[in-house]
Amino acid sequence: MTRLAKYIKPYLLLLAIAVVLLFIQAYTNLALPDYMSEIVNVGIQQGGVVNAVPDAVRKRRMDKLTLFMSVPDTKRVLADYRLIRPGSPESRQYLSRYPVLAKEAIYVRKNIDAAGVSVINPIMGKAWLVVSAIERPQSKRAPAGVKGASAGAGSGIGAAPAIGQTAVPGFDLSRLPPGTDPFTFLRMMPADRRAKLANAIDEKFSSMGPGMINQAAAEPVKAEYTALGVNTAALQTNYMLRIGAIMLLFTLIAAISAIVTGFISARIASGLARDLRAAVFERVEGFGAGELDKFSTASLITRSTDDIMQIQMVAAVLVTMVFYAPIIGVGGIIRAIGKSSSMWWIIALVVAILMVVVLTVYQVAVPKFKLMQRLMDRLNLVSRETLSGMMVIRAFNMQPHEEKRFDGANRDLTGTMLFVNRVMVVMIPFMMLIMNGLSLLIIWVGSKQVAASAMQVGDMMAFMQYAMQIVFAFLMLSIMFIMLPRAAVSAGRVAEVLQTDPLIEDPAVCGRFESEFEGTIEFRNVSFRYPGAEEDVLHDISFTAKPGQTTAFIGATGSGKSTLVYLIPRFYDATKGSIYVGGRDVRTVSQHDLRDKIGFIPQKAVLFSGTIAANLRYADEHASDDVIETAAGISQASEFIAAFPEGMNTQISQGGMNVSGGQKQRLSIARALVRKPPIYIFDESFSALDFKTDANLRRALKAKSGSSCVLIITQRVSTIKTAEQIIVLEEGRVAGHGTHSELMDTCETYREIAMSQLTREELA
Repeated sequence: MTRLAKYIKPYLLLLAIAVVLLFIQAYTNLALPDYMSEIVNVGIQQGGVVNAVPDAVRKRRMDKLTLFMSVPDTKRVLADYRLIRPGSPESRQYLSRYPVLAKEAIYVRKNIDAAGVSVINPIMGKAWLVVSAIERPQSKRAPAGVKGASAGAGSGIGAAPAIGQTAVPGFDLSRLPPGTDPFTFLRMMPADRRAKLANAIDEKFSSMGPGMINQAAAEPVKAEYTALGVNTAALQTNYMLRIGAIMLLFTLIAAISAIVTGFISARIASGLARDLRAAVFERVEGFGAGELDKFSTASLITRSTDDIMQIQMVAAVLVTMVFYAPIIGVGGIIRAIGKSSSMWWIIALVVAILMVVVLTVYQVAVPKFKLMQRLMDRLNLVSRETLSGMMVIRAFNMQPHEEKRFDGANRDLTGTMLFVNRVMVVMIPFMMLIMNGLSLLIIWVGSKQVAASAMQVGDMMAFMQYAMQIVFAFLMLSIMFIMLPRAAVSAGRVAEVLQTDPLIEDPAVCGRFESEFEGTIEFRNVSFRYPGAEEDVLHDISFTAKPGQTTAFIGATGSGKSTLVYLIPRFYDATKGSIYVGGRDVRTVSQHDLRDKIGFIPQKAVLFSGTIAANLRYADEHASDDVIETAAGISQASEFIAAFPEGMNTQISQGGMNVSGGQKQRLSIARALVRKPPIYIFDESFSALDFKTDANLRRALKAKSGSSCVLIITQRVSTIKTAEQIIVLEEGRVAGHGTHSELMDTCETYREIAMSQLTREELA
C-alpha cells in the first residue's frame, strides 16, 4: 500500500486532526478505570477521604500525631498547617465549617499543592494508624506479640502490620499502671528514644504502599472529621458525585471524539477512493493498445471497483482501529502495570498469546486474499463473456455449459471466501475465551494481593479493565490483519495499473502543425512488431496518401491492414521507419493535436448510452443541429432516424443494442463527419451496409470530403474500385500498389480477390 502513499497527501491535515482526537479519546477511555478505582477505593472504602492529610485537625489530636514523627517531619507537617484558636478573628470564617472551633483550637491546612500533600501524606498516615491503634479499646487490641492485627477495622483492607500493644517498639503499653495515659508517657520520652521510635514506625509500615496507608488511615481521619462537626455523609456523597461527573464528562468527550474521528475517517476513505478511481480512469484513458492487451477488461473493471472498494473499507477503519489500537494497547499496558507492577506477567502472557494468534491469522489469510482477487477477476470475466455472448450461447444451446462454467468460478470464489470467514469466526470466540480466562486469572491473583495488603480492591478492578482494553486493542489489530492483507493485494493491483507507463507518450517538447494544414500521410519504410512479439507484422511499408484522394487497403484476413492504420493516430508506434502527417513526424506532435485532425471510424462500431444527437455530438459538443443533420444525411442515417418517434432524441441503449449493425456503422460514420476532419480513416466501416447504401454513402462522402485525405480498409473490391490508389497487403508486406485497373494487370493477389467477388462485366 506504500505505492499509493502519494494519494494520502491531500488528507494529511485531516489525518493529523483524527490522530489528535484519537489520543484524546484514548486518554479519556484510559482515565475511566482510574476514576472507577477512585470511587471504589476512596468513595466507598474510605468514605470520601482522599488522603491522610485532612483539611483540619484538632490541636490536641495533632499533638498526639506529632509524637510519632521525627523532629524534621513534625516541622514539615506543622509548616503546612495554621493554628486557629477559638474567638480569634480568623475563627469566624471556619466556624460554620468546623463547629468544634467554638470550644477548642484546630489546625487548618494551608493551600498547599498536590506535591506538598504527597510529601506529608505518608508521614501523617503512619501517625494516624499508630494513634488510632493505641486509642482502640483494650478488648480490640491484639494480644501482645501477635502480628497481623487489623490497623483499620472495618476499612476493608487486608492484614496490616502489628499495631496494638506493640505499636511502640520496645514498649509494652499493656504493662503501664492503670489510668496512665500512653501519650503522656510517650511525651515524656527522651528525644533520642523518640527518634528511634519514629524510625521503628517507618520500618514497621515499610511493607505497605502509600495507597494502603491512605486506605488504612481513612477511618481515623473520617472520625476526626466527625469530631470537627463535618457532615461525613455529605463528604462521601460529594466526592462520588464529583468523580462521577468527571467520568461522565470524559465519556462524553470520548464519544464526541469517536464520532468526529469516524466522520473524518469516512471523508478520508471516500476521498481516497474517489481520487484512486479518477487516477485509474485517467491512466487507462492514456493506455495504448499494448497496455490494454496487458490488462483484460474484466480485470480493469475489478481493479476500478472491488479493489478500490477494499482500499476504501480499510482506509475508513485504518484511523479508528490501526492508529487507535496501539495507543490504547500501549497506554493500557503502562497504566495496568502502574496499578500493580507485580502482575506484569499476566499482561505479558496475554500479549504473547495474542501475538501468536494474530501472526497465525496473517500467515493463513494473505495467500487466500491474493487468490480471492484473482478468482474475482475470473468471475467477472466469465460473467462478462456470458452476458455479451448471450445470443451465441442461445443459438448453440450452450446454456448448461455456461452455467457450469459460471458455477465453477463462483464456487472457487465462494470456497475461498468461506475459508477466510471461518478463520474470522474461529478467531473472535478464541479472543473472547482469552478475555474471560484473563478476567479469572486477574481475580485469582489479585484477590491474593488484596489479602496480603499489597493491592486495593479498586486497583484490582482497574487492572482488570485495562487488561480488557489491551485485549480489545489486539482484537482490533487482528481484525485489521484480516482486512489489511486483502487491501494490500488490492492496493498492489491498483498500483500496478497506476504505475504502468504508457508505451506511447507525447514528446517533452511538442511540435505543432502548420496553420494551413494539409492532410497528407506518408509512410517511410515503416515496420511494426507487437510488444513482446518475436517477429514484425508489418515490413518496410512505404506510400503517400494525398488530400482529395482515397487510399484503400485490401488483403486477406490477418495481413495487417488494421494494424497499419492504427499507427497513424498512434494507437501503436512504428518499430522502424517514420510516419508523417501534414509534413510532421507523428511522434513529434501531441497525441491530442494529431487525433484532432483525424476522423476515425473503427471496425467495430461503438455507441454510447444517450440520445442519437448526443452520440453524434461526441465528435464536437458544440455542433449545431444543422451540422448533425447534414452528417446524418451523408452517412445515409437520416431515413432510419426519422423513423424513430423521437428522431434525434431517441435514446441509444447500452452498447447500441436497440439499433442494427448497419445503423450503428452509419451513426459512427456520421459522428466522424461532424468533426469535419482533414483525414478520414474507415476501418471496415461499410461491411454491414448493403451495396446500395454503400454506394450512396461513398458518393455523398466523396462530394463532402473532396479536400480530405480518405483511407479505407475493406474486403469489398466494389467499395474501392474508384479509389485513386489501392495498396494490397499480404503477410504484412505491400504486394501491390496502384489503381484498380493497374492492379488487375500487375498484382496476382488483388486479381484473385477481385475475381472472387465480381463478374467480368463488373471488373471492367
